[in-house]
Amino acid sequence: MIPLITILILLACVVLAFFILIQNPKGGGLTGTFGTMSSQVMGVKQSTDVMEKGTWTMISVIGGLCIISVMFFQKPQGVDNNGKAQAKSAPAAAKKGK
Repeated sequence: MIPLITILILLACVVLAFFILIQNPKGGGLTGTFGTMSSQVMGVKQSTDVMEKGTWTMISVIGGLCIISVMFFQKPQGVDNNGKAQAKSAPAAAKKGK
């Protein structure tokens, strides 16, 4: 299950990078690229809202998948319920006879 969740996290990261890279840091974004006339025709006026919602959605998806992935990790062997390592007894040393 961990590999599937890892792949989903990576895909969400790629989509998040896409949303971030196509936004203009000065507020223009896709709206500035297409101009005012095309924004009235094609509806690009609300593209910044879509990009912002997509960014927050992908951040939420990544965070949720990271939290869910913790449920599938197994406790390492030799660890008790308190998270402390259990002392393993060494085998008795062979006594050398005279």
